[in-house]
Amino acid sequence: MATLINPPRDPNTLSNYNNWTCKHTTANFEILFEQKKLVGNVVHKLKSITHAESKEIILDSSHVSVGDVHVDGNPAKWELLPPLGPYGSALKIELDQPKGIDEFIDVNISVQTTEKCTALQWLTPAQTSTKKHPYMFSQCQAIHARSIFPCQDTPDVKSTFDFNISSPLPVIASGLPVRASPGASQSGASLYQFHQKVPMPSYLFALASGDITEASIGPRSRVATSPDRLKECQWELEADTERFITTIEKIIYPYAWGEFNVLILPPSFPYGGMENPTYTYCTPSIISKDRENVDVIAHELAHSWSGNLVTSASWEHFWLNEGWTVYLERRILSAIHGEKYRHFSAIIGWESLSNSVEHYGEDHEFTKLVPNLKGHDPDDAFSSIPYEKGFTFLFLLEKLVGKEKFDHFIPHYFTKFKGKSLDSYEFKSTVLDFFAPDAEASKLLQELDWDSWFYKPGLPPKPDFDTSLVDVVYELAKKWRSSESFQPQPSDIQDLTANQIVVFLEQVLLFEQPLTAERSKLMGDVYGFAKSENIEVSNLYLRVGLKAGDTSVLEPTTDLLGRIGRMKFVRPLYRALQKVDRRVAVETFEMNRDFYHPICRGMVEKDLFGNKDT
Repeated sequence: MATLINPPRDPNTLSNYNNWTCKHTTANFEILFEQKKLVGNVVHKLKSITHAESKEIILDSSHVSVGDVHVDGNPAKWELLPPLGPYGSALKIELDQPKGIDEFIDVNISVQTTEKCTALQWLTPAQTSTKKHPYMFSQCQAIHARSIFPCQDTPDVKSTFDFNISSPLPVIASGLPVRASPGASQSGASLYQFHQKVPMPSYLFALASGDITEASIGPRSRVATSPDRLKECQWELEADTERFITTIEKIIYPYAWGEFNVLILPPSFPYGGMENPTYTYCTPSIISKDRENVDVIAHELAHSWSGNLVTSASWEHFWLNEGWTVYLERRILSAIHGEKYRHFSAIIGWESLSNSVEHYGEDHEFTKLVPNLKGHDPDDAFSSIPYEKGFTFLFLLEKLVGKEKFDHFIPHYFTKFKGKSLDSYEFKSTVLDFFAPDAEASKLLQELDWDSWFYKPGLPPKPDFDTSLVDVVYELAKKWRSSESFQPQPSDIQDLTANQIVVFLEQVLLFEQPLTAERSKLMGDVYGFAKSENIEVSNLYLRVGLKAGDTSVLEPTTDLLGRIGRMKFVRPLYRALQKVDRRVAVETFEMNRDFYHPICRGMVEKDLFGNKDT
């Protein structure tokens, strides 16, 4: 009788990770800037985890060039299977001798990246702020690690890592630095070595190399960036980073990754931040010279527990990463700035959630907390929904059982699943089991419609938020909406924070009757929005102007789209721009195509040229 094997929990991997699990990966690469590729080999230590004898290994692979494969030092037969949609061409390796449960093998794969690699962006010196050296960085979430090297590219598998990276320029990797050896490689490049002792999934594999220097921002933290921006980045981050760390440690338990460092990337980085362990990657748009956008650091720090230590088993359960992280981020902000600020942040988040649901359509699969991603590219489902709908669900659970009781659950949850991956059903059973001894809380949780929260598309019930920090901007927006004769004064906003101005502009964007072009221009001139250095403010003002048909914002919009690659700003601006002048939108995109990271480029192409149902 054949041994039954449970189907994999992750539909977005082709690997047979239910037969084998990777325990350690050693990545040996040389960075060749002129050829725009990585060349080297990876060694996976795999453990057989099935009672059935395992005769083959299947790894995820996409657009990589495989040289040869050795298993335990001996050449092995291998082939790249036919490509399957967004999942690439799996690498199939045959074993001479089948392996039984708990047996280990070393799989050594020679590999080069290709020009179709979706994880890497190569910048010319002209595309960097110093204009002196080229730059390379990776972005592997969600399923792009497989375009760097064959691997088990699923969040359901975690392994420790060693990085041995040769480059003529300084290197950052998602591990603790071990040593740097000048001129150690055959080409004369320096060898940079890093070790990650905490098991992590493949999507957290990260590399960057360029004109990078570092400065301290706390007792266990450094900021890394280009030399010309080091001082301003250090100033922006040094006041809050350690305070964020000590605050969240009190909520959960001590930080596990040794150092918490921040790499400020070039402006083409497609996200606000990426929680790569040891070195969080961040957009330069958080360096607003007013410390108003450092909430991103609190978010990426929170990922050190939710996502990095405790991980969703697949991208269908991504809310377990992001919903928890938004919840913890706002708990940090609440502890530092007060509970009203948590509600203020949640109100901003609710607007973002509403916009995402409106974009997809309220019945769309991707508006569910647990969507069906079989056959889909997880990037197509990326939006604020897992972040904000996930937060709203956790916020409901906190209100349901009481904050004090929920505070006891938080460290329990992160201890139970530390180093593991889980799905929404394990989360549900953990909540029910933990509160079972509490009759009142247990009854409320048993009566909760979990299925509706997991599977119902569209907006969830809106929480009753404390609006005290937004009432003032709601009132200001009301004046703009209700009266064409309202005469704005700079004093209207002099006591508002940048984040309050963000809420004001979001309210203006919601007007059923948009501002006239004249009124929109007046707002920008009187309030100074048109000249704001805070991109959270300036991008929203540009969208207000585009909606109003104010042609004076066309040039600053196209200028901004050529200076920033963060999808949070880029995608809404292109959608708004094409409604005003599609020709300008398309020309702007084509002009900046090579500036954008492959992930951003692909998503904007879908926004402008089709596939809008995804």
